[in-house]
Amino acid sequence: MEFVKIAIASLGSIFFLFILTKLMGSREMSGLSMFDYINSITIGSIAGEMATSPDSDFWLALVALSIYAFASIFLSFLTSKSIKFRRILTGRSLILLDNGKIYNKNLKKAKIDLNEFLVQCRTNGYFNLADIETAILEPNGKISFLASNSSKPVTPIDLNLNLAQNRPIYNVVIDGKVLEDNLDATGNNLEWLKSNLKKQNFENMSDIFLATCDEQNNLAVYTKADIKSVHDKFM
Repeated sequence: MEFVKIAIASLGSIFFLFILTKLMGSREMSGLSMFDYINSITIGSIAGEMATSPDSDFWLALVALSIYAFASIFLSFLTSKSIKFRRILTGRSLILLDNGKIYNKNLKKAKIDLNEFLVQCRTNGYFNLADIETAILEPNGKISFLASNSSKPVTPIDLNLNLAQNRPIYNVVIDGKVLEDNLDATGNNLEWLKSNLKKQNFENMSDIFLATCDEQNNLAVYTKADIKSVHDKFM
């Protein structure tokens, strides 16, 4: 009987968490503020307690979850209306390096030592600080880098080139099944698909793991490799 209670409580907590998450909005972990992060941990802890403690009052736990969730919604509303409140809750950006100067006080404020900062530079592709014009610690904890003009890659605009805009590539077959809506979006039909597959010596749709169509109407076909790779070239 206790097992049934735990199962029901677990399913109930999952369903309620899903509803609350939809109301609170979904963001990546890197996009969460400190308050959102703490709030998410607390909500998860309460939900876990609901599932594993069948003797506790289920409705009181739901009330606690609701309070945390709606507090997050209310604070999100306030931050969208007030810049001052947003800065208090989410924090400010900190300049760590600019024009060849490292701001030691800002590094200390961010609790980042110089070695850690250099590691962040290297993992973002900057092995020489001279290649960085500005480095800014964002409120989400990530560091944004602005490359110096001398180290910026050349772009088509720099060369006065007017290139055609790339468009999304559509998946038209996945695991042997034709995605008819995607196929229609490319302006093609099933006859076109079968004809192009036949040109590439594919007779059976079930042999195709993935087929894609780009903006030039080029069909790329990928089959399953049922054998195990002998050599791992990335080790």
